[in-house]
Amino acid sequence: MASIESVTLDVADPEAANRFYTAAFGLDTQIRLRASEAPTTGFRGFTLALTVSQPATVNGLIGAALDAGATPLKPAAKSLWGYGGVVQAPDGTIWKVATSAKKDTGPATRQIDEVVLLLGVADVAASRRFYVERGLAVAKSFGRMYVEFAAGSSPVKLALYRRRALAKDLGVAPDGTGSHRLMIGGDAGPFTDPDGFAWAAASLAPTP
Repeated sequence: MASIESVTLDVADPEAANRFYTAAFGLDTQIRLRASEAPTTGFRGFTLALTVSQPATVNGLIGAALDAGATPLKPAAKSLWGYGGVVQAPDGTIWKVATSAKKDTGPATRQIDEVVLLLGVADVAASRRFYVERGLAVAKSFGRMYVEFAAGSSPVKLALYRRRALAKDLGVAPDGTGSHRLMIGGDAGPFTDPDGFAWAAASLAPTP
């Protein structure tokens, strides 16, 4: 079964980005960084979502991100599915921190249960077929709305959502041009998917 082995963000200043991600989320191995000035405007078409156990942990991580220099996009709040909020890192990457729980069951921690790379795509069904043909296994599917792939032992789970719906969920306009400023490393690559997201063979992906 194919899966993601690494996610690399293109950033202007890798050292500054590393300081931010370590301070904000405690991420120092799950996300890789490489220097790039690739032109990009507006919504880059993806978000990285951190799933945690309870609202207090959501609040703590979002607070740490804001203290480290993130920009708030959607304040943490209750919803039908749980509790969560959205911030934008100084390098421009959008992050969502969420939990399915609506009440705290203990003190806040910095424990991240799951990292999900959520791609906003033009046609969920077509992108699902594309990825299945390259060895990814579907774990959950809601027609043309949302698809989640099995992660296996991967540190990052892949999911697909309609681009406009994803932008609305994140609180940003759906328009964007230029580079996604994202490289996905895995045993399914190298290739570029229908929406322009680039995969590299894991052995060729940039090292931390």
